[in-house]
Amino acid sequence: MPVANPVQNKKPIPDRAAGILLHLTSLPSPWGIGDLGPEAEKFLDFLKETGQRYWQFLPLGTTLAIHGHSPYMSTSAFAGNPLLISPDYLLRDGWIKTDDLAETPEFYQYLVRFKEVAAFKETLFKKAFANFLKTAPQATAFAEFCDNSPWLEDYALFVCLGERFCERPWHEWPSEIARRDPQALKSIEKELSNRVTYHKFVQFIFAGQWQELKDKAGSRQIRLIGDMPIYAALNSADVWANQECFQLDQTTLKPEYVAGVPPDYFSPTGQAWGNPLYRWQSENLSDGVLNEIVIKWWRLRLQRLAELVDVVRIDHFRAFEAYWRIPATSETAENGEWIKGPGETFFDRLGNATQDLSIIAEDLGTITPPVEKLRKRLGFAGMKVLQFAFDGDRDNPYLPWNFKSPNCVVYTGTHDNETTLGWYLDDNVDIKCKERARRAANSDGSTIHLDFIKMAYSSIAALAIIPLQDALGFGSDCRMNWPGSNERNWAWRCAPRFLTKEISEMLYHEAAFFNRIPDCDSE
Repeated sequence: MPVANPVQNKKPIPDRAAGILLHLTSLPSPWGIGDLGPEAEKFLDFLKETGQRYWQFLPLGTTLAIHGHSPYMSTSAFAGNPLLISPDYLLRDGWIKTDDLAETPEFYQYLVRFKEVAAFKETLFKKAFANFLKTAPQATAFAEFCDNSPWLEDYALFVCLGERFCERPWHEWPSEIARRDPQALKSIEKELSNRVTYHKFVQFIFAGQWQELKDKAGSRQIRLIGDMPIYAALNSADVWANQECFQLDQTTLKPEYVAGVPPDYFSPTGQAWGNPLYRWQSENLSDGVLNEIVIKWWRLRLQRLAELVDVVRIDHFRAFEAYWRIPATSETAENGEWIKGPGETFFDRLGNATQDLSIIAEDLGTITPPVEKLRKRLGFAGMKVLQFAFDGDRDNPYLPWNFKSPNCVVYTGTHDNETTLGWYLDDNVDIKCKERARRAANSDGSTIHLDFIKMAYSSIAALAIIPLQDALGFGSDCRMNWPGSNERNWAWRCAPRFLTKEISEMLYHEAAFFNRIPDCDSE
């Protein structure tokens, strides 16, 4: 039975605020990738100067080369990405020495080259760990971190086993390890104990640097918006350590069906993501009764997010109402079918797991009245994307004058979209869409990115989020992701010279004029 205190958006987004979408890997940095160091603090200052009260980024989890380092296919829903650890702060905190940075490669400034960055940072982490073992600084703090991180043991062992078995997916490991035989796990964990401690130590460093960033954001009255993929990656510590939570074939340990979406705006054949589906209902329980093991795992996941961020965007929220189930053998997502999701009962059962979070529901794509009803019932903010608004349908819900409630977040575009300038210059975009956009903005299109920012800011949406690429007026070469492709995704970086005083003043004055900065003079 549902509990008497159902989950609600207990911390709604305040009215009339603005923010920037920029993943941390895209920050400027001399180390080949954006990180949690000095440039992140400078960006917080940039946000404060521009009147922005929110910083939104992509999922923070560890990534894999096999998935193109997509943050949406992480090896853990709980661990932080070691590539975000700042070498500057490793040096500042005494974990490494100045000489350890003497042979830093000359990294490319505008794109992340993940392989080079990973090799460089692994070298630094090993040196930091060696120093930790020699002198045991912060040994008590490290022990407390391990004790208070229930996900850490499985994660560290999973990464070590991946290394031991040549990065093969866990369902191809020796059977007793793949199936988590207690004696086999105890034996191999003892064998790998030093390396397990190493991966725990790296997460300890991440946790310390992240908390510092979060504290700095709080001191500037800036709220952090995280992003939570609804599904876990098949080759992850989450699935390996919690097999009873997922729909896996008990013989092969692989999914018979995978998650995805039907044909849509982004792909004419749909998207088959490859993630296993949740075992929402226990085989030992009657229909309609949710699997408590899955609920427990979700509670821990949301509680972990509440430690990291102030607001969470739940990616693909519509799957809680109904999800697209695709046979794992299908080459495309076209042959899938809609299956009823756990619905409101799931959120009722979460209890107070989200009490410290504001929630944004990613309600894009194939949205039905039941999906909209569920979101409204829970009080979660929805999403509006202006690039989807100008198809000629007068009732299009993304048109700013059709927003029915301020309980939404408006975007010019998202990480999955073209930049606004790229969209406007794209020959594949219907010319009539561009004409309607110009008419809506009363513009000739010469500054289309600014026109979209003004439309977003002027709407009734409680929060307006602008991708940094749109604030800077960048084109398609600065796009973050091409859904369905593994080419050059997630790699864009912003050089520091682009964060100019002119950009800062533009954002501030527009946010002030449209009443998105409290207690300021809009003139």
